[in-house]
Amino acid sequence: MNKMFHFLVLSSLLIVSLFMQKIANATTYATIGTGGVTGVYYPAGGAIQRMVSAGTKDHGVRLAVESTGGSVFNLNALRNGELDLGVAQSDTHYKAYTGQGDAFKDKGPFTDLRSVFSLHSEAVTVVARANANIVNFEDLVGKRFNLGNPGSGQRNVMNTLMDAYGWTKDTFSIASELKSSESSSALCDGNIDAYIFIAGHPAPAFKEATTTCDARIVTLTGPKVETLINEHSYYAPATIPGGMYKGNPDDVKTFGMKATIVSSTKTSEDVIYHIVKAVFENLDSFRKFHPAFAYLKKEEMVSGGLSAPLHPGAAKYYKEIGLIK
Repeated sequence: MNKMFHFLVLSSLLIVSLFMQKIANATTYATIGTGGVTGVYYPAGGAIQRMVSAGTKDHGVRLAVESTGGSVFNLNALRNGELDLGVAQSDTHYKAYTGQGDAFKDKGPFTDLRSVFSLHSEAVTVVARANANIVNFEDLVGKRFNLGNPGSGQRNVMNTLMDAYGWTKDTFSIASELKSSESSSALCDGNIDAYIFIAGHPAPAFKEATTTCDARIVTLTGPKVETLINEHSYYAPATIPGGMYKGNPDDVKTFGMKATIVSSTKTSEDVIYHIVKAVFENLDSFRKFHPAFAYLKKEEMVSGGLSAPLHPGAAKYYKEIGLIK
C-alpha cells in the first residue's frame, strides 16, 4: 500500500513538473533594439512587435522593443548577447560583419552576425537653421554642428564624411554629441546651427525642426560624396522630396543606405522564423505603420543592404515561399 502510495505521489509530482515546464517553455521572449523615439527605427520595431504579438498564442514568441543609441549600439549588444535582434544601417551592418571602421576594428569581424531582412531606404540628412547661412555641406565649416552621439549610425556616417573631407572636430566652432532625440530642440533653442540625422522620410525629428524654427534641409552632393557611393555598395544617391516639410519646397539631393534587421547565431532559428513570417504574411498591414514603409517589396527585403549571411530562420521561411532557392 505504501509503495503504491509513494508511486502515485511521485507520478503526480512528475506530471505536475512536466506540465509546469511545458507552460514555462510555451512562451519565448526576445528583444529588438531600435533607436531614438524621434526616428523611424523605433516605430519599425513597434510595427514588427505588433505583427508578432498578433500570433503569439499560436507560435509562442513575444517580442519586446527597446529604444537604444542606434546602429552601433545594437550591433555591439547583439555581439554581447544583450539583444536578440536589432535595427542597423546597411553601412554599419557591413562594417560590423567585416570588422572595419572605428567602431568595430578593435573587436574584429562579427562573424556571428546574421541578416534577417531590410526595410526602408534612409537618407543622410543635414538640417540647419535658416539664418545660419548653410546651403551646402561644405558651409558647415566653422559652425556649431551636432555630430551625433557615439554609437549611433549618423555618427558613424559623419565620421566617414569627415575622413572624406579631411575634417576633424576642430573644423567646427562647436562639435556636439547629442542624441538624435535632442537635436531638433537644440537647433530650435539656438544651441547649434545644424545637425546630421539619418532616417526614412518623413520623420518626426524633421517635422519638429521645420515647423518650430524654420529649419532647412541641406544639399549633400559633390565629388567626395560620389566617390563614397562608387567605392561602397551599401551607399546610393537619395532625394528628399520637396514639399514634405514646411519651408522646404524643393527636392534635396543627398545619399543614403538601407535600414536592416539583424540578429546573430545566438538567436534561435524558431524565433527568427516566426518573426519573419509574422511580418511577411502581414506586410500590407506593416506598410501602414509609417510612410517610410509604404513601398516595401518582399523581393527587395531579402537582399537589399544585407551583407551578413541570412539567419537560418529567415532563410527557412524565404525558401518556403519561393523568395530564395
